[in-house]
Amino acid sequence: MSGQIEDLSDGGEIAAIREAVRALCADFPGEYWRECDRARAYPAAFVDALTRAGFLAALIPEAYGGSGLSMRAAAAIMEEIHADGCNGAACHAQMYTMGTLLRHGSEAQKQAYLPAIARGELRLQAFGVTEPTSGTDTLSLRTTAARAGDAYIVNGQKIWTSRAEYSDLMLLLARTTPREHVTRRTDGLSVFLVDMRAAKDKGLTIRPIRTMMNHATTEVFFDNMRVPAANLIGEEGKGFRYILSGMNAERILIAAECIGDAKWFIDRAASYAKERVLFGRPIGQNQGVQFPIARAYAQMRAAELMVQEAARKYEAGADSGAEANMAKLLAADASWAAADMCVQTHGGFGFAEEYDVERKFRETRLYQVAPISTNLILSYLAEHVLGLPRSY
Repeated sequence: MSGQIEDLSDGGEIAAIREAVRALCADFPGEYWRECDRARAYPAAFVDALTRAGFLAALIPEAYGGSGLSMRAAAAIMEEIHADGCNGAACHAQMYTMGTLLRHGSEAQKQAYLPAIARGELRLQAFGVTEPTSGTDTLSLRTTAARAGDAYIVNGQKIWTSRAEYSDLMLLLARTTPREHVTRRTDGLSVFLVDMRAAKDKGLTIRPIRTMMNHATTEVFFDNMRVPAANLIGEEGKGFRYILSGMNAERILIAAECIGDAKWFIDRAASYAKERVLFGRPIGQNQGVQFPIARAYAQMRAAELMVQEAARKYEAGADSGAEANMAKLLAADASWAAADMCVQTHGGFGFAEEYDVERKFRETRLYQVAPISTNLILSYLAEHVLGLPRSY
């Protein structure tokens, strides 16, 4: 159904990318995703197709075998995936997690991993940050990594580590210096690139978590897991700063996914409202039906502009923290409003599996909570943009 709503992105290369993504997604219609849902299966065929097409290597520079595309192009890829009824959550982490390696890894690390990731020989799709006791209070995480000769010994637990069962590598944030021994709360955290193939059953345990949507998320346990010291990214103790730059990319890309979801819902609702006839007229002729669709469209367009601005600032190397957070907030709100409207427009059929509305409804609800709660975004804007007293 994608393509009925005009895109705000610039033309040329990005327009061609959008068209290529649409063509790929046409091979993965609603029935494919419904079958994955029923079986709680990972959409491996879809991820493989994206990999072969080079879309998951969008942000890897050409020097390392990637596509070397802009953030706006990467955002367009993720938006189109969702606008065509597919779901990029099965693999989107590869786009933003590799940014930490690219920006802060050594040349040896980049040469060792990025070309293989770009070729699809390695998957870097797991992001080990959140913990059961700290949630989004990242600075309170308890997973530790203690230096022991030429390795670090990792102990602790992560939760909501999506795609861990289907990833070769994990970007892991752990505490290398106890909190009581650092002067600033942001110090003492380090980032590691964990080869989960080598660590599985050798201190690494992965347990899937069943959720309301087919999201392939897990909890991960570390019990004296060895990570070679060569896999430390950047300097020890400065990992929190490294992670932050990746979080801005994450929020922009997921905001783009939300825009895609909103476009899908609006497109489906408008089409259904034109075709569904009750009392001798299309239901879309009634203002009680058409006004919510029009409002959802306006809300989506406003959010889309913020996503474009956040991507532009990120590309320019400027501080895009406020824009990335606002893009995520506004886009998540727009997609959720569009989802609710779409169900209401379809009435009882909105709950029927065959229409795909209920699946997309469940999927887009996640972004009010992840990868960051809307409340925490509001707290960030209040403190860092408006200068209000810190609330937490």
